[in-house]
Amino acid sequence: MVIFEDDLLHLSYLLAAVSFYLRDILLLRVVAMLSALVGVVYQFVLPSEPSWNVVLWLGLFTLINASRIVGLWLERRRVRLTEEERELYEVVFSKFTAVEFMKLLRLGHWHDGAPGEVIAEQGRELQDLKLISNGEVSILKDEVEVDRSRDGALIGEMSFISGGPATATVRCERDTRYLSWNKDDLRKLLRRNPTMDIAMTSVFSLDLTRKLAER
Repeated sequence: MVIFEDDLLHLSYLLAAVSFYLRDILLLRVVAMLSALVGVVYQFVLPSEPSWNVVLWLGLFTLINASRIVGLWLERRRVRLTEEERELYEVVFSKFTAVEFMKLLRLGHWHDGAPGEVIAEQGRELQDLKLISNGEVSILKDEVEVDRSRDGALIGEMSFISGGPATATVRCERDTRYLSWNKDDLRKLLRRNPTMDIAMTSVFSLDLTRKLAER
């Protein structure tokens, strides 16, 4: 019986830990709710009387997560994404809610870059932030190729964050589809939506981490 009780406790903690790792906010909520429910069950299998304060708080956490799960599910039901948009959402923008992602999409503009087309020029002011949806670009500094970026990579993020001109030239190496946002318009959107601002910061961090790992 003691082993069973310990297993429940460890399972509750494990689920809580897994929820912190998950990137999909809906799945995160589901796993966090399961963690709280297992915690409630654990309280009732103890040989001593359950701690009602703990049960109360875990029950409250369960209700909050359940309400948010329903809300997120309804949001996603209302949002209709193309296959291309859904892939972008799941791979890059999973920290955003579905509605927030739609706001981001409406603000952006899709482009198709041909091989050899320059979409950012070293030393010149960038007017927009770009994200490669499908394709490949080369990164050149002083006309020397130093790197390549592919699907999911951001272009112009440092200029967006800290200002200043582009630090490198970016050239399409093959047919490349990308999404762009005017920097001023995007900043205004993020200022109006603090949760989107936080989510975008996470996108920037993940993009930087991935680029460093690929070098």
